[in-house]
Amino acid sequence: MISAFRNTLAGLVVAAAFVPAAMAQDAKNQGYLVDMNGNVVTATGAATCVRTSDWTPARAAAAAACQQCTPDLCPKPAAKPAPAPKPAAKPAPAAKPAAKPKPEYANVELKIELQGIAFNKTELTADNKKELDAFLAKQVKPLATIGAFIITGHTDRIGSAKYNKTLSEKRALGVKDYVVAKGIDQKLIFWEGKGPKQPIPVTKFCENKMKRAQLIECLAPNRRVTVEVVGTKLKPAPKPKPEAKPAAKPAAKK
Repeated sequence: MISAFRNTLAGLVVAAAFVPAAMAQDAKNQGYLVDMNGNVVTATGAATCVRTSDWTPARAAAAAACQQCTPDLCPKPAAKPAPAPKPAAKPAPAAKPAAKPKPEYANVELKIELQGIAFNKTELTADNKKELDAFLAKQVKPLATIGAFIITGHTDRIGSAKYNKTLSEKRALGVKDYVVAKGIDQKLIFWEGKGPKQPIPVTKFCENKMKRAQLIECLAPNRRVTVEVVGTKLKPAPKPKPEAKPAAKPAAKK
């Protein structure tokens, strides 16, 4: 086997001597003998590549036929970089809460008559104050907004028009101070005195020929302060419609 390889190699060397250098060498496989097709020549009966005189390990490692001829000298392929980690999955967006229905408001007008103020006096009676406190707490306080707080003072017809006008204004101012102390914004308050110009209808039966004490008592409803409030309140939410009851099945015929 060895002798045959030597003979083949010797023959190839002799043959290479007659082959032009350009045909016997290949830049891709420098250091090896190649045939007319550029393939590296191997010894007959062996897988050994035929080397030329300019063969070096470095050229063998760079040759295209490195894996065929000298696999132990071939550069090892660079290790593939580890795959980049996949980005963490984004959390699903949280479901948006259902939109709350917008509140609806209704306009309201409130009114109270604080009657029976003492003759020729400006102060509210104890009963007047109880009525006004209940009015503020139960009707005014629950309002969503207050647009205006209107206070009007009144008197009976006894006395001069000028005197009664001033007296009615003092009664209105007294109530104004009272409600401001209860927390009503005075910027919302409008007040005036009407004197005896707006009497309670029932007092038309109070005749001047009555005794003075009796006439004063009869005209007591006119000695009053009217409180009116204009504002808005929240409408109650609509009640859900009741579910329709299933139709009754017809009775089976006997």
